[in-house]
Amino acid sequence: MSSLPNHMHAVAATGSVPLDDERALVDVEVPLPELRPRDLLVEVAAVSVNPVDVKSRMRRPEDAPPVVLGYDAAGTVVAVGSEVTLFAPGDEVYHAGVITRQGTDAEYHAVDERLVGRKPANLSMAEAAAMPLTTITAWESLFDRLRLTADSGGTLLAVAAAGGVGSILTQLATALTDVAVIGTASRPETQDWARRMGAAHVVDHHGDLTAAVREVAPDGVDRVFTPSTAGRLPVYADLLRPFGQIVAIDEDPDMDLRVLKQKSIAWLWESMFTRGVFETPDMIGQHDLLDAASALFEDGRLRSTLTRELAGIDAAALREAHGLVASGRSIGKVVLVR
Repeated sequence: MSSLPNHMHAVAATGSVPLDDERALVDVEVPLPELRPRDLLVEVAAVSVNPVDVKSRMRRPEDAPPVVLGYDAAGTVVAVGSEVTLFAPGDEVYHAGVITRQGTDAEYHAVDERLVGRKPANLSMAEAAAMPLTTITAWESLFDRLRLTADSGGTLLAVAAAGGVGSILTQLATALTDVAVIGTASRPETQDWARRMGAAHVVDHHGDLTAAVREVAPDGVDRVFTPSTAGRLPVYADLLRPFGQIVAIDEDPDMDLRVLKQKSIAWLWESMFTRGVFETPDMIGQHDLLDAASALFEDGRLRSTLTRELAGIDAAALREAHGLVASGRSIGKVVLVR
């Protein structure tokens, strides 16, 4: 690392203030990250913004010390830790990192190699940066939480199917299983996007969701994926068949899981940070799945969900990107390119 700088540019969140307040996200100079034995140092070429970035920024006290956020990146390995075996300097990679370490909104990012995948050769840095967090979340939801296989059939209700996770979850379920995906989306453009991602049916989640789903699945559904549980648990309980499953990535402090008991419906949590935060024995599973997804992108069975590209990884561009994601009206992913 002797040829690398001692400091780097990054963008820091300084506290829970409105985005039009320049203190929300600021350009800073910070020390270059120190590498742990299994770390890669990645020169970041592109990053994307996810709802977790917005939530993390807004949950910080206004007087909290600055923190570098960002949980998606694509770039090139420039240095490796003493025990790294999976990558070498010069390799192009994509990854999401972990929420307990400095984020990707910087010139360089240190990340454990077990959380990193080989960048798909047919995707640009921007197209690749759109994918890690959502792909990991969708893959773990489908194949680790719901335990779907190539032979799995039945139905899956994918709520917010035009969002970042919903877009790739629909693609994965369609490409790797026989499950029929019923996506939800509320606008013509988001409904069209969900269909292009592979949804067999698309219904409006802003109206009577129960009635809309039962029009295409009169007997109900077998599984639900939801990034938005608030107020909807009774609806999911009604729509699910006995012994159905729900996998959720959000939390609703007011939900009452007792509505699931009569049908013996299983409630499953998914957090793609679990493996990295706790360094679980199967931590390398995220490397494996990102590499598997990379092959699927290269084979044309998956497509990047990048829909908006902004120039510059700086405070001004990140404020714009956070605003787009926070609006709840974005389709696919917003990416910033150096």
